[in-house]
Amino acid sequence: MMVDRIGHIEPLQPGKKTGRTESVQGSDRTDSISLSSEAIEKAEKYQVVELIKATPETDEARIAELRAKINDPSYINEQIVQSTADKIMESWLL
Repeated sequence: MMVDRIGHIEPLQPGKKTGRTESVQGSDRTDSISLSSEAIEKAEKYQVVELIKATPETDEARIAELRAKINDPSYINEQIVQSTADKIMESWLL
């Protein structure tokens, strides 16, 4: 079986000498950007939507259950008060 020959290899080209580069002159101009009122309004709406998405859902059944427990005089005792106070202190890192 005969394998076709691969094309010939080019000889190395001599490297080109680098010259000095010209210094870049600074510009006194500054960049600026302006947003249309429509773009600002859309950005504000986007922020509100993202805030709403980040807000956890309200569990009405759980809220009703907790209200019933709080209104029950036998539920609130020294142990519950102490546990709640400890959790508040932990959240404030005290």
